[in-house]
Amino acid sequence: MRTAERLRVVASKIDAGTPAHRDRAIDGLRALALLAVPTGHWMLGGFTLDDGALRNASPLASFEFFAPLSWVLQMLGIFFLVGGYASALSYRRSTGRGQSTREWLKGRVTRLGRPVLGVSAVWAAMIPVLYALGVPEATLRTGATLVIQPLWFVGVYVGVTALTPVCMRASRAMGGWAALPLVAAVAVVDFLRYGPFADSVPSWISLLNLLPGWLFAYQLGVSWGEKRVGRRGGALLMVAGAVLFAVLLVVFHYPASMVGVPGEARTNSHPPSLLVVALAATQCGAAILLRDRIGKLLRRPAVWAPVVVVNLSAMTILCWHQTAMLTAAVPGSFLGTVPGLTGAPDSLGWILARVLWLPVFAALLVAIGRYARRFDAPWKSGTEARRAAAGLLAAGFAVFALGLA
Repeated sequence: MRTAERLRVVASKIDAGTPAHRDRAIDGLRALALLAVPTGHWMLGGFTLDDGALRNASPLASFEFFAPLSWVLQMLGIFFLVGGYASALSYRRSTGRGQSTREWLKGRVTRLGRPVLGVSAVWAAMIPVLYALGVPEATLRTGATLVIQPLWFVGVYVGVTALTPVCMRASRAMGGWAALPLVAAVAVVDFLRYGPFADSVPSWISLLNLLPGWLFAYQLGVSWGEKRVGRRGGALLMVAGAVLFAVLLVVFHYPASMVGVPGEARTNSHPPSLLVVALAATQCGAAILLRDRIGKLLRRPAVWAPVVVVNLSAMTILCWHQTAMLTAAVPGSFLGTVPGLTGAPDSLGWILARVLWLPVFAALLVAIGRYARRFDAPWKSGTEARRAAAGLLAAGFAVFALGLA
């Protein structure tokens, strides 16, 4: 049987095995947001070589016209929207079966925590081995920073997930408007840190945006799952978000890039600014409006099967995609300047070369994922000892990655 025919058979089996009640549009949106994470990090992040060591760099520092690409690839708003939608349905079913809120939350946190613990522990064990093999300490610190970079998302996601019962009560009281106070909170903090009194405001004030900035899309998702937001609300979100986004860029001169740019003092994403909220509103509105069309498209087995695979590999993709890139870049650093890999991202040639590297990174991620997916499953043997060892290794890796040691 030819490969194409085998793939069609597998896709048909996956399609046939999908429950009729499965909301394919939600899974499709989640898969889209998931794939945007590695694509964004692989395209908008690069390296320079300094005495043989890799250091972080970005094409955004040289090419301002690249910034709109970050508007497309920054899809965490969609991820939180879908997360809120799924959590609302899951929590409602769970409490309907008599399960407590604590039990429900413990299950979700455990599923998120195992892969994070796994990748951190593996890297903690790898660092001394790589150092002994001659990898410069600066390269190891760069790699550790990249690996830990996406993991902050898991902590924030756990925090907003814990607020699901609160979000559901807010939705039932205010409908889709329950997300509006969160926009106001972010706007107030932005005014304090960027307004006329910015010089007298402590820098930590920006951290107050962490919760409302990301909870905004999650709250919308909960309201969507509770059927408190429909197509009219989606249209309002898309238009209002786009207008606010344009005003913040043109009138208030927010940085155009949705991700941090090395050397720039101001960033939109860490923590989220009002521009991130405006983009999330636009994307969430579009997602709500396109839901039926997406669901119809995903009735095709050939389109639906990859979505299922991506969703089943969600935490593997999130936790290991930077490792995949580093698996190519670290050996490449011993060869010198490799276009699109270890060369400085300051030319159009780098952009073309990096596009050609994307399939290599993807293939490495698939290969790593075959091993790494075991961290997603429950640990059945030697559980307590494994948890203790993994916890100690993960803590050590965090200390190293954050530059505390």
